[in-house]
Amino acid sequence: MQSFALTAFGIGFWVFLTIAAVAGIVSDYKRRQIELEPLRAAIERGAQLDPAIIEKFSNRQPREAPLDPMLLKIGGIITMAAGIGLATAAWFISRLAPIAFLPLLGTGILAVCVAVGVLVAARVLRRHQLQLAREPGTGGTGA
Repeated sequence: MQSFALTAFGIGFWVFLTIAAVAGIVSDYKRRQIELEPLRAAIERGAQLDPAIIEKFSNRQPREAPLDPMLLKIGGIITMAAGIGLATAAWFISRLAPIAFLPLLGTGILAVCVAVGVLVAARVLRRHQLQLAREPGTGGTGA
């Protein structure tokens, strides 16, 4: 019975990840459709369109605000906590299903490694933004 429960848990986990990924893709598609709806309506009405307007709607807008390193730090801290939680859960779950110890421990360690990478990226981004802000003529705001 324990084997069935572990299998059901694994299947549920992958189904959840699949649904989350597909929902993100569908959300992005719907958002893009809404962005292009005014252009499509103008074309259907036969309105004369300025090439600048077409360019504006057809190209994705670049990020207007620079990425905040604090957001990366927060993500890294949350991911670190999740990795430590998974590694700790591995010990508790191994009391019921000893075979689950190493896979769960490995998953926790993987999450900790991702967290370290995100925290390093936050530090590098912050240094880069400070360097740009100090350079004359770059127009940096000190992010």
